[in-house]
Amino acid sequence: MVAHGELTGLSIAHMDCDAFYASVEKRDNPSLRDQPVIVGGGQRGVVSTCCYIARIKGVRSAMPMFQALKLCPEAVVVKPRFSAYTEASRAIRAMMEELTPAIEPLSLDEAFLDLTGTARLHGAPPAVLLARLTKRMEDELGLTGSIGLSHNKFLAKIASDLDKPRGFSVIGKAETESFLRPKPVRIIWGVGTATQTALEGAGIRTIADLLRWDRADLVARFGSMGDRLWHLARGHDTRRVNRDEKLKSISKETTFFEDTSDPDLLDGHIWRLSEQVADRAKAKRLSGRTVTLKLKKGDFQLVTRRHALSDPTQLTDRIYRAARDLFDHAGTSGPFRLLGVGISDLAPETQADLSGDLLDPQANRRAAAERATDAIRAKFGAEAIIKGRALR
Repeated sequence: MVAHGELTGLSIAHMDCDAFYASVEKRDNPSLRDQPVIVGGGQRGVVSTCCYIARIKGVRSAMPMFQALKLCPEAVVVKPRFSAYTEASRAIRAMMEELTPAIEPLSLDEAFLDLTGTARLHGAPPAVLLARLTKRMEDELGLTGSIGLSHNKFLAKIASDLDKPRGFSVIGKAETESFLRPKPVRIIWGVGTATQTALEGAGIRTIADLLRWDRADLVARFGSMGDRLWHLARGHDTRRVNRDEKLKSISKETTFFEDTSDPDLLDGHIWRLSEQVADRAKAKRLSGRTVTLKLKKGDFQLVTRRHALSDPTQLTDRIYRAARDLFDHAGTSGPFRLLGVGISDLAPETQADLSGDLLDPQANRRAAAERATDAIRAKFGAEAIIKGRALR
């Protein structure tokens, strides 16, 4: 039951699926329902995500698998099946489309929705429509989600994380300041460890600390981030839910539970991230001409390297080889706490991989093998063929 004085007047929502990958695995394999499930790589890999039973034992995303299994030795480890997750995401998106055209996906398992003006069409206020959405997700797809409802995107995203799983949380206009004031600054979307450390260096640990700063002083100290912090500390967010925002890049990154210099582990991550980027590019029928590698060292120093390909690609093999070459020539050494791979300068898939690689006579053969692998996985599931490198 949800009661709130502004419940029927709020229309900006954030829907976030609960432990999405693990929930899909439990749905598709009922024998896993009451067991702790970890989705991730082999013994030397990392946790992609885990169910709430495993989280109770302390398992977290990006944690090394050996550490996760030490905390939860009875866990069932399942390799990721991105085709299954994409299919489930599309089914959820179709349900959202029936409620409003104003949908802004953030990833496979979360999205903003603007239901302004939909009450007359559907005969119910947004809060009721959102409750129906999550019930329908559970009844028809066997998946659960948590809803955050507020008057802007910033607060809606915060609200969706307040009562997981199966949560429905509301932050109204009248309570915005009192809600935010005691919260730590890390509650602000985009404030990571490095930003939090910089803010703490200025004596800013809570939203209340931010509210004591003048806007000009924050801008002088932190630049454009300071201006953003000044507005968000007051609950001001004028960004619209933008359905048609043009995708500029596709990227995936992972933060390690412990800093690492292990070459095999890092190589495995480069492959897995390249595969996830390629899978997303193929799902969106896009390709990218520029491959980017992102490294963050233990001291939070950020290193970014880019390489422009001869033509756009959506192939894991080409993305991986470019990213691996960037890593080998990055001019820096670990240990690293974060690794990311991405593509940009996006183009339609019809422009992808037209010329091949004249300096690598085996490139066309590997490309054909990857396309064949995609076809087999589409028919028989993602586990039908697994690259050995992905198990590192």
